[in-house]
Amino acid sequence: MKSKICDNKSVGMLIWKDKKLLLIERKLFPFGFAPPAGHVDNKGSFENAAKEEVEEEVGLKVTELKPVTEGRKENKCRRIGGAWHYWKIYEVRTTGKIRRSEEETKQVGWFSLDQIKSLADRTNDYLSGKISEEKWQKSPGIEPAWFEWFKELRII
Repeated sequence: MKSKICDNKSVGMLIWKDKKLLLIERKLFPFGFAPPAGHVDNKGSFENAAKEEVEEEVGLKVTELKPVTEGRKENKCRRIGGAWHYWKIYEVRTTGKIRRSEEETKQVGWFSLDQIKSLADRTNDYLSGKISEEKWQKSPGIEPAWFEWFKELRII
């Protein structure tokens, strides 16, 4: 399989329901729990990419996109040249029933702030070397790039 070149542009979508955030557990690198997210690639705009990624990863249709923040993060992806990304993060309203991507996700669910904080504690342990890569891949916390965003957005 030919490796893709990273476009260094990513979107992330925060989908809230009853004070819980929709998170996926990634099946592929970068491992961890995160909101639906992805590269802009040839989708035309950050907004189009946001809509397509939500539908692709969790099967929901976006009805409203509200920009929350944006900026550059040093975060690796599996693509060539993917050592950093310029992110746009949106709060998103959706309709439909969740249908997770079998290719990209291990699981999807609604997580309370307490559950997110618990996953964040695991990420902190991983980043400080207390958890091996092997153990992280079997039972991860918040994906490291999202750990940074969650701190910035005061989710954790």
